[in-house]
Amino acid sequence: MSSDFYRSLQPQKLLRDISKKAAKNKRRTILIVIAFIILLYLLFDNKGILRRVQLENQKDALIEQVNADSIETKNLQSQIKALEGDKKTIEKLAREKHGMAKKGETIYREKKQE
Repeated sequence: MSSDFYRSLQPQKLLRDISKKAAKNKRRTILIVIAFIILLYLLFDNKGILRRVQLENQKDALIEQVNADSIETKNLQSQIKALEGDKKTIEKLAREKHGMAKKGETIYREKKQE
C-alpha cells in the first residue's frame, strides 16, 4: 500500500504544538490542570467516589446478611417454643434425628441407594 493515506507520526511536533497552545492560553491550561487534579482527588482519594461505591455495595451485602440471619433467628425461636411445651414435637424430633424408639417398637431402616 502506498503511504499517501497515512499521516506520518511526529511526536516531537505534536508536543511542540501542545506546548505552544498552552503557552498562549495560560489561564485555560491552569484551569484544565486544576480540574484534572480535582477529578483525580474525587475519584481516587480515600473518601472518593470509587470508595463510596465500594462501601455502598458492602453495606447492601451486610443488610442482606442481617435480614437472612433475622429470619433464621425467628425460625429457631419458633422451634424452641415448640420443643418447650409439646411432647409430640420432642418425640418426633427424637425419632427423626436420633433414631430413638419407644419400648417395644422395632425400627426398620432402608439402605440408601447410591
